[in-house]
Amino acid sequence: MIFLFKTLVISNVIILVFTLFFCIQAFADEGIWLPSQIIDRIADMQSKGCKLSAEDIYSLNSSSFKDAIVHFNGGCTGELISDNGLLITNHHCGFGMIQAHSSVEHDYLKDGFWAMNMNEELPNPGTLKVSFLEYMQDVTDKVLKGYKSSMSEEQREQLVKQNSKKIINKAVSAGKGLQARITPLFYGNQYFLFVYKVFTDIRLVGAPPSSIGKFGGDTDNWMWPRHTGDFSLFRIYAGKDNEPADYSKDNVPYKPKKFFTISTKGMKEGDFTMVYGFPGRTNEYITSDALRYISEISNPAKIKLRTLILDVQKREMAKQQRIRIAYAKKNANVANSWKKWQGEMNGIRKLNAIDSKIKLEKEFAEWAADKKEYRGILDSLHKLYLSIEELSLVADYQREAINAVEILKYSASSGKDDESFFKDYYQPIDKEIFVLLFNEYNNQIPDKYKSEFFKNELKNYGSIENWADTLFAEEFAPNGAGNQAMASLIYTETNNYFQKNIQPVLTSVNARINLYYRTYIKGLMDFYKDKKSDKVFYPDANSTLRVAYGNVRGYSPADAVYYTPVSTLDGIIEKDDPNIYDYDIPQKLRDLYAAKDYGRWKVDGTVPVAFIATNHTSGGNSGSPVLNAYGELIGVNFDRVWEGTMSDEIYDPEVCRNISLDIRYALFVIDKLAGAQWLLDEMDIK
Repeated sequence: MIFLFKTLVISNVIILVFTLFFCIQAFADEGIWLPSQIIDRIADMQSKGCKLSAEDIYSLNSSSFKDAIVHFNGGCTGELISDNGLLITNHHCGFGMIQAHSSVEHDYLKDGFWAMNMNEELPNPGTLKVSFLEYMQDVTDKVLKGYKSSMSEEQREQLVKQNSKKIINKAVSAGKGLQARITPLFYGNQYFLFVYKVFTDIRLVGAPPSSIGKFGGDTDNWMWPRHTGDFSLFRIYAGKDNEPADYSKDNVPYKPKKFFTISTKGMKEGDFTMVYGFPGRTNEYITSDALRYISEISNPAKIKLRTLILDVQKREMAKQQRIRIAYAKKNANVANSWKKWQGEMNGIRKLNAIDSKIKLEKEFAEWAADKKEYRGILDSLHKLYLSIEELSLVADYQREAINAVEILKYSASSGKDDESFFKDYYQPIDKEIFVLLFNEYNNQIPDKYKSEFFKNELKNYGSIENWADTLFAEEFAPNGAGNQAMASLIYTETNNYFQKNIQPVLTSVNARINLYYRTYIKGLMDFYKDKKSDKVFYPDANSTLRVAYGNVRGYSPADAVYYTPVSTLDGIIEKDDPNIYDYDIPQKLRDLYAAKDYGRWKVDGTVPVAFIATNHTSGGNSGSPVLNAYGELIGVNFDRVWEGTMSDEIYDPEVCRNISLDIRYALFVIDKLAGAQWLLDEMDIK
């Protein structure tokens, strides 16, 4: 939702540093916690079975688990599993690199890839980076140094920027390869500095075939039971001084401060688990108006648009191997959010979450009636949300319809990479998508929000179909061939209109919404404190390192249905179907199953594949280490159950479950399918 995904740093209210949110008892297993404050949570963690100290998890004075975890290319998480920089993350996180190295001759998506020594590892210069968190620090006082209540919001924002720049410059000057950012929490009530060490020489080591790494495809995505071997292996390389360095054949494997020991003991229902990673974005404190927009307006519209795209892509991908390879990553990216939005929408509705929010807001308003600081704040938020509801939908259509046509954005971009783009481009798909999405945009968006360019072009051509015939009349090709000038004009004119006429209104109202939220959050804390409630307050996820913890546990998604928390190889064989691409497993896996040749990975006559637990996770937690009570690696997080995807807005302990790859299945694949014993030899496997 366009007005919820930016946290603006403006306020003219009294500033105070919140420590309250770490002092209140967690609600079931809800919570995505900052590691620097885990000392305030460790007692609760230990009550759930954790055997670690807070210092084990996060320490500034010695190596800790944070030093074995990376932000993988800015969107996923990865973890170190050897003292030679070997890293494991999800298959879908490494998918772009696997696809980039694939061709019809070397189809690593279909066949998998395994280096049999370090010389065979595939470099990814300029396309992949990993970031270690060096430290985090509360810098609220420094960021707001010089602030006076008499300042305007513009003056305050400028002060925040100036102070933040000084803090960041000082932080990154302290060492090689450092990057830093200052992130607001609780809508700007608090500011944290995060300092990272960034490595850019990252090489692909191994990946199972997609029939394992993406087993079940879109059908199984977000679902339980799950049988996906969602992992890939990379290695971090450094200069001879063990510091970050650009790609070079002379670089050597990175020697980490910490790496995870792997446990093959497994887990059972009720066992403690901890997920340590970089969740992307949550909005746990939004009001009923925002929640209603997500479930009743935005998600249904975006789902419809992406369904149109997916139908075209899947039909054409089924016809040719080249098209399947070219569109594999694009299709997966479109499908991932498409299905997540459906689960989120249904979860919000099933929980009657909007009504629950309304009930809370009514109670809050009654409590705040005689409190000048909070009185009327919900009315103000309500009016602001209504004022931009139509424009927010326009923004959704701009992003999901107009800007979803590949050739438009590419033609308007500077510094085009012709080879990379046209390697994965198929014009008939793009033309059909243009017609479908532009017709949907034209039918659903009122004329008053359309650019004159769009309306005039449609009038001149008479229909979207005729417009498409002209745009795609010639074959698009490198060096400007085809109607790239026309494509660029369409993209530029429609986006310039949006940026000039729609976005400024959204930005302005967003600023006011976030300002009111800052006061509303403080009011909620006071409200629950007065009620002596055990309500938990934790900062929304914002792609910074977080800890979530809970226990292995099944769940009941519907009446008379209960899902146990562990899946096995038996389930893979049950789903195996050579006639369906996403369920056509390698013959070698069938042979291993038939012979029951499981080696040391055999458990109760089969091989465990995945498990679920109550850890509160979000997008960005993909690839995160899942640790047992002793801090040993037992799994790799890769998904959530479909019924619980609304946890980005509201956590329900009954159905919110994270899905993780059992590390023993990854080891089984590396051993028995890949025959890459050399990789197992460098791991510390208990």
